[in-house]
Amino acid sequence: MAKKKKEPVSPRRTNNDAYIAGAGTVIDQPITATLRENYMPYAMSVIVSRALPEIDGFKPSHRKLLYTMYKMGLLTGARTKSANIVGQTMRLNPHGDQAIYETMVRLSRGYEALLHPYVDSKGNFGKAYSRDMAFAASRYTEAKLAPICIEFFRDMDRDTVDFVPNYDNTTTEPTLLPATFPSILVNANVGIAVSMASSICPFNLKEVCEAAIGLLRDPDYEVSEAIKGPDFPGGGLLLFDAAELKKVIETGRGSFKVRSKYRYDKQNNCIEVVEIPATTTVEAIMDKIVDLVKENKIREIADLRDETDLNGLKLTLDLKRGQDPDKLMQKLYRMTPLQDNYSCNFNILINGYPRVLGIKEILSEWIAFRSECVRRRVCFDLNKKMEKLHLLKGLQKILLDIDKAVRIVRETEEEREVVPNLMIGFGIDEVQAEYVAEIKLRHLNREYILKRTSEIEQLEKDIAEMEDILAHPRKINSIIVSELREVIAKYAQPRRTLFLYADDISEEEEAEETDTDPIHLFLTKEGYFKKIRPQSLRMSGDQKLKEGDEIVKHVETIGSAEVLFFTNRQQVYKTRAADFADTKASVLGDYIPAKLGFDTEEHIETMAVTTDYSGFMLFVFDNGHVAKVPMSAYETKTKRKKLANAYCGKFGLCKALQIAQDGEFVLTTTAKRKLIFDTAVLLPKTTRDTQGVVVMTVKKNHFVVSAEPFDPERLANAHRFRAKTLPSTGAIVREEDEGEQLTIE
Repeated sequence: MAKKKKEPVSPRRTNNDAYIAGAGTVIDQPITATLRENYMPYAMSVIVSRALPEIDGFKPSHRKLLYTMYKMGLLTGARTKSANIVGQTMRLNPHGDQAIYETMVRLSRGYEALLHPYVDSKGNFGKAYSRDMAFAASRYTEAKLAPICIEFFRDMDRDTVDFVPNYDNTTTEPTLLPATFPSILVNANVGIAVSMASSICPFNLKEVCEAAIGLLRDPDYEVSEAIKGPDFPGGGLLLFDAAELKKVIETGRGSFKVRSKYRYDKQNNCIEVVEIPATTTVEAIMDKIVDLVKENKIREIADLRDETDLNGLKLTLDLKRGQDPDKLMQKLYRMTPLQDNYSCNFNILINGYPRVLGIKEILSEWIAFRSECVRRRVCFDLNKKMEKLHLLKGLQKILLDIDKAVRIVRETEEEREVVPNLMIGFGIDEVQAEYVAEIKLRHLNREYILKRTSEIEQLEKDIAEMEDILAHPRKINSIIVSELREVIAKYAQPRRTLFLYADDISEEEEAEETDTDPIHLFLTKEGYFKKIRPQSLRMSGDQKLKEGDEIVKHVETIGSAEVLFFTNRQQVYKTRAADFADTKASVLGDYIPAKLGFDTEEHIETMAVTTDYSGFMLFVFDNGHVAKVPMSAYETKTKRKKLANAYCGKFGLCKALQIAQDGEFVLTTTAKRKLIFDTAVLLPKTTRDTQGVVVMTVKKNHFVVSAEPFDPERLANAHRFRAKTLPSTGAIVREEDEGEQLTIE
């Protein structure tokens, strides 16, 4: 077959006479008009739709992601691939997949950037405290919503918030999430807009909810009574400044100094930094230290390495022989990001307008927002019940003459006339008639109709209750308070960031020479303290005491020992034995409450002495709980320091004991029962104010009154009192068990 001859293609001619309107025309326009027409729309778009959080605590990107995951069933379902979530989110968020995935990473549990993460992640999501620890690609990781997200979506389908079309009008999305707690203050939120920025530090969830409850009950409530300061997910030590905290509460602007937390490994002669400020990274700290070493400004460090693993952050600094770790850390605090500032700028969107608000104002705005959500929810439920009641009342009229209803339907010639005939026959409206007409023939019996109409009375009660709620704002406040209480019970966590008080911080702390000479320390019942050298003690006579006073603690140690005073206000005051002058038995000694600045009506419960923070503190409570806390939990790096929450304050303290190693102890109750248990069965709790575990079950109106080390010579038949399992009730003391030398107070 012959090939078809190709026709020559004529070259395309260019129209050199084409005209574009406005091309090449220079328009003289004032710069103000240019900015208003071109720059301002962009600026407002960034401010309103991208960078600043709103009263529910979320930016638009956060809200779109979480809502998409909610619609995917990831609140209660199993995890799915992150790539799948990212793809679905693009229906609401017209940005690239990488930007959406980075948003998910920051909200995830694995990233550790939030006190209460919203995304339950699986896989490598990087770390907030590392610059170089990159997260894995979305195809390798999995995610679902964290349980706390229930508080954002449980009222979503009850008209609590408004919905708007998405960017291409194919679906809708919520303008806000009906958060049941002030999430805006619970998790950190940082955003940079055009000409403005936002930086919201995180606060403890329990403290924030308690402050909101206080404002709901009293508009003049001082939120500082509940909110003590920021609480960062990475922990650290906050240099407490009451004036700065007050400024942040009132204005929403200010800054906090956050210091890294470290411990000294004496055996390996190294410093281990385990918590760092939220504003820096491990790599930034290491780079700065390396620069200082190269400049010969730091000469005490032999090696530096990052030993972060699955157990958490750890930056190790090997010291040269003979160097003082405390003195070195003071230098590093001043010269590196190991101590950094966290600047606050509480700039949030309120009804579409950016406003810088204090903590109290933010909580007030959240209360107004939440009140509207609750009101709309109640209105939604009210309308549903009123609609149902209306239908059931029509059904109730049918009950009067079921045969008549059947006859009307049967005798009506045309289907479209059934509803009008029912309306005329029973005096009901069209909605009721439609409902009756749709009832199956098998349901047109008295039993079915009576069963359905029995709900009328309960519906009327519910409607009256809802109308009463809508008429009284105080009842709406009561609903919000109960929801906040539930949130506290479910999600409250112990504070991670501890406080360092300004009076206890010495920026130029000088290293003390190690004093290994033996000393004797005495503490009296009234709070007097004596430090006596052995030679002076041998030459002295009887101890001088106030009338009625007695010595309750005598410890032999060395001059470099540190002394901890535990008080009845659940506080511990730490000082050094070297801070007290040598004295004699013939003097009263130092009055500790005055010397250390105790609060009013604060007194000493016990004294602990340590040189290396080994061993444990054993706290025995009057309800039978026992807590074993490592002494290392009270280790501090300053000359003197006061720590709050030294032990649990929920129960009455029976006795606090310092133990070097595990052993057997005897508990005695007012019911004349004794129990012998070994502290080895108790797991140490790193949280100082832990409630411990129940060791001895105590009957009502009875308490534990004594806790002493077990002495076989003072208690016969010890096998009767040893606990096989904990908790235990112990055994009743008989005369043959205790003898004449034992008495029960």
